[in-house]
Amino acid sequence: MATRIIVSYDDTDNDRDALALGRLLAFNGAELSLAYVRHSQGGALEQKEAEDLLARGAESVGAPEMPRHVVVNPGTSVGLAELAESENADVIVFGSEYRTALGTVKPGIPAHKLLLGGPAAIAVSPAGLRDNPSVSVNTIGLIEEGDSAARQTADGLAAALGANVVEHGSGHVDMLVVGSRPESPVGKVTLSAAADYAVETATHPVLVVARETPISFAAQPQAV
Repeated sequence: MATRIIVSYDDTDNDRDALALGRLLAFNGAELSLAYVRHSQGGALEQKEAEDLLARGAESVGAPEMPRHVVVNPGTSVGLAELAESENADVIVFGSEYRTALGTVKPGIPAHKLLLGGPAAIAVSPAGLRDNPSVSVNTIGLIEEGDSAARQTADGLAAALGANVVEHGSGHVDMLVVGSRPESPVGKVTLSAAADYAVETATHPVLVVARETPISFAAQPQAV
């Protein structure tokens, strides 16, 4: 089954960064989709506006047929978690918080909430990634947290990209893969204090892997 990646998208610059990161992670045949969470039932007009917003996002990257989801939930993080579970998603991608300095990572409130027990891996883009669509990943940093899932994910991503994996703190990296803390329930994301600090001070895309749930970046077989 293809890796499934959901991008949280609201047509702001920061979520255009998220879409850029989603496309980077979906390079090898993953299923990429966009999701927008409405906070009230509203009416047909509000639904249409949400659908148009997502359509603009898909068209902006030349993929007008990209799957799109409008979710109604008072909480963005709850709505995205429920969508991820219903879609069997492997990764939810976020942009950084509004007004984050270019080239740095700062998870917003919905991302933070899903880093405290979310049901899928969480990826966060640095601000401004949208302006560097040809970014290359040559070195992947790893914070393993004693979980082989993070190592397997980093190694698979490196093999697919032709990159190498180094321990976090060993020098410059182009992406950071982080494991969940040892006491996290299987299939859930939870950061240790040290890992949370590493995420908050990152200057490159970050991917936090759910406990004992490696993500495959192998090329997907083509339908015949």
